[in-house]
Amino acid sequence: MAGRVEGKVAFITGAARGQGRSHAIRLAQEGADIIAIDIEGQIDSVPYDMARPGDLDETVRQVEALDRRIIATRADVRDYSAVQAAVDAGVAELGKLDIVSANAGIFSFGPLEQLSEEQFGDMIDVNLKGVWHAAKASIPHLRANGGGAMILTSSNAGLEAIPNIGHYVAAKHGVVGLMRTLALELAPDFIRVNTLNPTTVKTDMITNQATYDLFAPDLPPAERTLENIQPRFVGMNALPIPWVEAVDISNALLFLASDVARYITGVALSVDAGELLK
Repeated sequence: MAGRVEGKVAFITGAARGQGRSHAIRLAQEGADIIAIDIEGQIDSVPYDMARPGDLDETVRQVEALDRRIIATRADVRDYSAVQAAVDAGVAELGKLDIVSANAGIFSFGPLEQLSEEQFGDMIDVNLKGVWHAAKASIPHLRANGGGAMILTSSNAGLEAIPNIGHYVAAKHGVVGLMRTLALELAPDFIRVNTLNPTTVKTDMITNQATYDLFAPDLPPAERTLENIQPRFVGMNALPIPWVEAVDISNALLFLASDVARYITGVALSVDAGELLK
């Protein structure tokens, strides 16, 4: 049986690791070729290690092991010209564009009144403006293709208030608003636009010391570990699990990208173990 996105081409931002790599692999497993970008570098306001040179090469290796084509470029979603150049080059090589996964994002912490200008600015520039850049660069190619599916990565934080990450909440709410407006503007071109709104996903964005310190300030530093904070994450969800895996989000992305979801647009899809019910 043919894959659910057989013969399609997908553009994925933040593809060097985490959810982005998972999305690339899952879509490739189902028959898609990939255009991938990632900054592969550190942003100073981010309190954990971001993707490094070589991580995108590993995504390439895993996609090519599935006998799919991939065009990978080091690019920062804050730089529109770099994003546009990467998309244009990928389409020139692979022939078209069907699917967009605007996935790249960062995370940092702090009460709104204590955030620095840099922290707030970086968050909006990457998590909101960067999503817009990916969409803007892709629209002409989707339109030329006669339509397609655009999936923007938001968060449950795009649908609720969460203290100590107000800049993240603001950016992710903005992504939902961006999605809904794009869905209306692009509907005449048969371009569907939806968001993914996950609960906590077990990736490097979460499995780091800065997160452990945030969730366990009452514990001695030596005891602020993934094992010890796991019960606190369980309490956030209705289902008794601490987090979901990246592939759970990739499976939802695959659904929204496939023709099975051909009339689904303007939807914020929570993959959240019931977090919003709490």
